[in-house]
Amino acid sequence: MKRILAIALFLLFGSFQYDAAAQVKYVFYFIGDGMGVNQVNAAEMYKAEQEGRLGVSRLSFTKFPYATVATTYSASNGVTDSAAAGTALATGHKTKNGTIGMDSLQQSPLQSVAEKAKAAGRHVGIMSTVSVDNATPAVFYSHQPDRNMYYEIACDIPKSGFEFFGGSGFMAPEQKFDKTEAPDIHGVLEEAGYRVVRGTEGMMNIGNAEKVVLIQEQGVDTSGFPYAIDRTPEDMTLPQVVSEAIEFLNKDDAGFFLMAEGGKIDWACHKNDVGTMIPELLDFSDAVQVAYEFYLKHPDETLIVVSADHETGGFVLGGTKEYQVALKNIDNQKISYNLLVTEVDALHASSWQQMKESLENRTGLGKEIPLSEAQWKSFEEIYAQNKDNAKLGEKMADEMVKVVNGNAMVNWMTKEHSAGYVPVYAIGKGASVFTGLLNNTDIPQKIAEVAGY
Repeated sequence: MKRILAIALFLLFGSFQYDAAAQVKYVFYFIGDGMGVNQVNAAEMYKAEQEGRLGVSRLSFTKFPYATVATTYSASNGVTDSAAAGTALATGHKTKNGTIGMDSLQQSPLQSVAEKAKAAGRHVGIMSTVSVDNATPAVFYSHQPDRNMYYEIACDIPKSGFEFFGGSGFMAPEQKFDKTEAPDIHGVLEEAGYRVVRGTEGMMNIGNAEKVVLIQEQGVDTSGFPYAIDRTPEDMTLPQVVSEAIEFLNKDDAGFFLMAEGGKIDWACHKNDVGTMIPELLDFSDAVQVAYEFYLKHPDETLIVVSADHETGGFVLGGTKEYQVALKNIDNQKISYNLLVTEVDALHASSWQQMKESLENRTGLGKEIPLSEAQWKSFEEIYAQNKDNAKLGEKMADEMVKVVNGNAMVNWMTKEHSAGYVPVYAIGKGASVFTGLLNNTDIPQKIAEVAGY
């Protein structure tokens, strides 16, 4: 009798679990590259300071009812790179640094949660603020032993069958990993049935295409979208691409899986550029808000998960003897580290006076950002010592972020990745499984489980 009762209970609850999973038609998976706990907290504290108060002002995803943290170590080191961390977040398996969607022996492919979604009949979209063939987007559709095999990674797009790809472009559109020439990847994708469209105007030309690759206009830097701090109205943004993907993928009753990466949060952290990092993170939050608004229309069928692949920079809020932060001071920075390097290098042969005027007008240094006599002297000495070499732009940019970090009262321990915990946030159908300390490999496994893949 007990055995019969146990079987009956198993069938009852097993059936209930399956039915609940089958209702998750729409999955959003957001990854903030380099987005550690302190990066998120900084964006929240900055927003609060903008509102004239101390504390935090919640981002779109920090309002979610389920929040925890996850470990990030790879199979080869306690400090991961984006390829290994991305593979863990995509497949639920650890691998060694530098590897895209393969096991640590680099012999067997690992199935990603996106590939499982496709096999389960869902439409799939993969997008990023960096190139489509970069590590984090790549691990969801590609299987290659080296993250730098950009052309080979891009050639895996047609094999995936995914319907939507979005990003800044392709890193090596006509060159294989061994440096030999190859057919233009844009043509390869077109021949495989993808419509390649470019820029914000290209979004209007998707029409009735079955499969789409949305990238930036020709002649624009293919490595990434412009930083939010440097953006013009014509530039593509992650919120725009997420919105476009939702409209494209939600064309029938099949449901969809959508992964979106804020890739340049990491890049700003590598430069220790807090004045660029926070706007990138706020832009990422706006992209999640687009998904949240979709969730409000389909609350019983939608799951949104937000996490990160690793922390970058060893970022510290405070760390000064005054026990203070002043994040609102980043508003005085007018330009990213990277764009400043470009503009200083363009003025390479200028006089110090011309260089100083450019710094004042383009960065806020000496105007919105007050500089002491000693600080201006430091910039002038950097100019004098480096005006005849290729490092002048980097040296000037290093000094600018040093000043801004000091004014904001934040610190950085490194310009590389750290092994710190990363945050995890969830809302929607099945979100309650995202509790307790997680390993990064747990996240895609839980998504697949609650989505019924």
